[in-house]
Amino acid sequence: MRILWLAMLCMAVALPAHAQAPITLIVNFVAGGPSDLMGRLLAPELSQRLGTQVLIRNSIGAAGGIGAAEAARARPDGTTLLLSPIGAMVIQPNFRADLPYRPSDLTPICQIADTPVVMMSAPGGPRSLAEVLSRARAAGGAFNYGSTGPGSMPHIATVALARSAGVAMTHIPFRGNAEAIVSLMRGDTSIFADQPGTLRANNLHPVAIFAESRVAEFPQTPTLREQGHDLVYSIWSGIYAPAGVAPEFIARVDAACAEALRVPAVVEGFSRLATPIVYRNAAEFAAFNRAELEKFRGVIAAAGIRPGD
Repeated sequence: MRILWLAMLCMAVALPAHAQAPITLIVNFVAGGPSDLMGRLLAPELSQRLGTQVLIRNSIGAAGGIGAAEAARARPDGTTLLLSPIGAMVIQPNFRADLPYRPSDLTPICQIADTPVVMMSAPGGPRSLAEVLSRARAAGGAFNYGSTGPGSMPHIATVALARSAGVAMTHIPFRGNAEAIVSLMRGDTSIFADQPGTLRANNLHPVAIFAESRVAEFPQTPTLREQGHDLVYSIWSGIYAPAGVAPEFIARVDAACAEALRVPAVVEGFSRLATPIVYRNAAEFAAFNRAELEKFRGVIAAAGIRPGD
């Protein structure tokens, strides 16, 4: 009996005082896309700093809304996180009345990146904005563009361009970057606006940049502003937790995020994706989210963008 008691005591001492269950990091877009690749760069570094496995799970559909809803429904026990780009967080809440979650259902932890939106085309596609608009006018509404779903930044940015230029374009939504690229390469769609990493990974042509000024990665590619369209958009990404999670857990993940984004392998990996690392801590990111939510309420209203566009 004494031997059994001693064995049990040794096992208890060997266990950590606050054993952390594995954490599922939900990525709300497809495997191999920019969000997924960022998550896979960060996951091992977060695992090391949080003292438990951080496991990626892709939960796709509805322009990131399905994964966001899954995270919002999860128990606030520190076992579920969400990595999401801008669309599901601040665009869709202003775009869809039937959204199965609210922004307040998710707590911002840290921003990790912010990339300019690049309009791109496949070989044989339009090479300039002037050619895009010329082809669209000639097509009389049959000029197709792809997106990662209704209410995603690729959708909103391209609708805004079409409205600014006074041309008709047809929206073809997909579940993620991979499907949109396949369509572009087949010629089913003519343009796609997304993060620069998508362009680099698929040897596509940068047509125009939705940025305030030209970017170092594509110095020869003009901005929309240069060409008479005052349209500036970027795709930022961040990590969230279900609302109600303990503040101590938020602080731990935020600190781990800040450290992970300074690791040389992560910095190099984000550089390969042409994705600038932009870190905001939990307080700054929460304030930024609130401001972006309000900003896109105005953007969508001013552009007259509706779910059917």
